[in-house]
Amino acid sequence: MTFSIVGRCAETGQLGIAISSSSIAVGARCPWLCPGVGAVATQNITLPALGPQILELMGSGLSPAQALDKALTSNGYGQFRQVTAIDHLGQTAHFSGSETLGTHHAVTGEQCVGAGNMLADKAVIDTLVRTFECSGGELAERLLAAMHAAVAAGGEAGPVHSAAMVVVGELTWPIVDLRVDWADEDPIGQLAQLWTAYRPQMQDYIIRALDPTKAPSYGVPGDE
Repeated sequence: MTFSIVGRCAETGQLGIAISSSSIAVGARCPWLCPGVGAVATQNITLPALGPQILELMGSGLSPAQALDKALTSNGYGQFRQVTAIDHLGQTAHFSGSETLGTHHAVTGEQCVGAGNMLADKAVIDTLVRTFECSGGELAERLLAAMHAAVAAGGEAGPVHSAAMVVVGELTWPIVDLRVDWADEDPIGQLAQLWTAYRPQMQDYIIRALDPTKAPSYGVPGDE
């Protein structure tokens, strides 16, 4: 039902997640990030609470593996969960319970970790991670390249209907937070179109937030 890539940019320290699912609004439940701490993707039969809990544990000094183990143990039903995590140093961990749906797989790469369930083939996740490792450009571009490659390698066993991408940097809020909550077809392609539209304006929105006196105008009513 879901596959995702969780990654870090070694040059900027940015952390990001790109994820897609056959379910509606995957971006509302599964990607969790905290600047300077890490990123967590919770999937399969999702418990959203795991994301904030694992981030809090990593923030307290636990490694991703220790944080996953503690959170999964304390919440129970770990056999139904699939979780991946990366911290601000690039350390990663993943877990797939015995009740993870269908063909499933999780792979750790350089500065990334990918996982999925109900896959067309395990090679989908190998391709996902390998593409992230080999791609250039900014983090969001690399995340999207990995997702496109995973789809080309077979993707999920069934149709995909939602997708999301979140990136955090030095600021306390996400610098990228884009979602396709429902699409009859190609939500990852639609997510890429959103990124194409958002990318040229991303820095302007940061400027607006930090110094309104330097905010650029977009010519909308009231925006002078």
